[in-house]
This record gives sequence, C-alpha cells and structure tokens, in this order.
Amino acid sequence: MNKILFAFACGVLFAIGLVVAQMTNPAKVVGFLDVTGAWDPSLAFVMGGALTVFGFAYWSSQRKAAKPVLDDHFDAPPSRGITWELIAGSLLFGFGWGLSGFCPGPALVSAGFGDVRVWIFVVAMAGGVVAFNLTGSKAR
Repeated sequence: MNKILFAFACGVLFAIGLVVAQMTNPAKVVGFLDVTGAWDPSLAFVMGGALTVFGFAYWSSQRKAAKPVLDDHFDAPPSRGITWELIAGSLLFGFGWGLSGFCPGPALVSAGFGDVRVWIFVVAMAGGVVAFNLTGSKAR
C-alpha cells in the first residue's frame, strides 16, 4: 500500500509541476517549439531542471543503491541502441506534440480542466496505443 500511495503522491506532484510550469498550456508549448518565429525559451528551463533532477537521482541510484526503496529492482530499458522504431516513434511523437501543443503527460493533466480539444487528443493518443498493440509490436 505504501508503494501505491507514494506513486500517487509522485503523480500529484508531477501534475502540479506541469501546471505551474505551464506545460499544460498548448500556446506556451507551441511558442517553445516555434524556433523560427516568436520563440519562447522558458520551457527549456523547465526541461533543464527536470533533466538535472533526474540525472542526479539516476546517478545516485546507480552508485549507492542495490535496489529501489519501494521495489525489488530498477527498471531500465534493455537496449540503448538507436533503431528505426525509435526514430519513427520520436518523429510521430514530435509531430503530434507540435501540431497539438500537448505531449501525453500534460494532456492527461489538462483533460481534468474539461477542454474538448484535450479530450480529442487523449482519445487519439489512446487510439495510437491500441493501434500499436494490435500490430503485435513489442516495446523494447
């Protein structure tokens, strides 16, 4: 039960961070992605902060811990190679993000605000997940 409560608390903290950083605002995200127009670099600081915290936590976990506090083992991708699936998925993700102004995490948080455009995105995202699973592909 502690693991579930901790995961829930982390999710709430993450959602609050997305709202405070305005990652749930498509106009802010599109402004960040518009590097040839009215570029808004503020989200680079959000991403830089997130990468810094993750990098420190990852580095610390590799050096000091034999296993996580609330699990039996660390989950890490089995492969670090660049594959055509990774490139294709990255391009699809980028196109979807650029066209809609939402990436999956902020879209799920934004769905709670009741905007119909967000729900259309979430349904399309779920459709992509279902289509991926129907192809018999396996995430690596």
